[in-house]
Amino acid sequence: MLTLSTRNQIAIGLLLAALMIATRSHHFATIHNLADASWAIFFLAGIYLRSAWTLPAFFALGWGLDISATTWGGVSDYCMTPAYLFMLPAYASLWLAGRWYARRYEFSWNTVKPLLASGSAGLVLCELFSSGGFYFFSGRIAETSFAEFGEQLLKYFPLYLETFVFYSAIAIGIHVLFTVVHQLNSRNTTTG
Repeated sequence: MLTLSTRNQIAIGLLLAALMIATRSHHFATIHNLADASWAIFFLAGIYLRSAWTLPAFFALGWGLDISATTWGGVSDYCMTPAYLFMLPAYASLWLAGRWYARRYEFSWNTVKPLLASGSAGLVLCELFSSGGFYFFSGRIAETSFAEFGEQLLKYFPLYLETFVFYSAIAIGIHVLFTVVHQLNSRNTTTG
């Protein structure tokens, strides 16, 4: 099981919030902007941050950033429909998947299977809630069908998956680095 000090959790929470602020208005990467890290942020918050308040706090931050971007930032409000409420279960899926994984964490190769299982389950549920909610309940699509929704999934889900894997891989690299350094420092302290 993953256990972090309160100080480390606060530092990670602040880093995740800063990452959301830096990337939120851009869903996919361009030459000038990083892709939206929100999906990875909710998953990582579930893993690293113990307080249940992190889920509504990050949702409120994302919502506030979206409102700011559409109200003052010149970003289109096309996605700001009643279907936006589906983002709650979408992000909760990722956060809960992260929580599930955190209880199974160990610093070994055995952790890869539960990490992949939780990440995959969280991603699929998040995509179904967010895209399905928008497609069927936003009022932006005149005539809906499951076949067309399937085509939309095939078109957009790989981009979200790619972005999630990108940010998650960076987090895994940082996690491994900090864990190895901590273990080496612990060994040096006990032998020195």
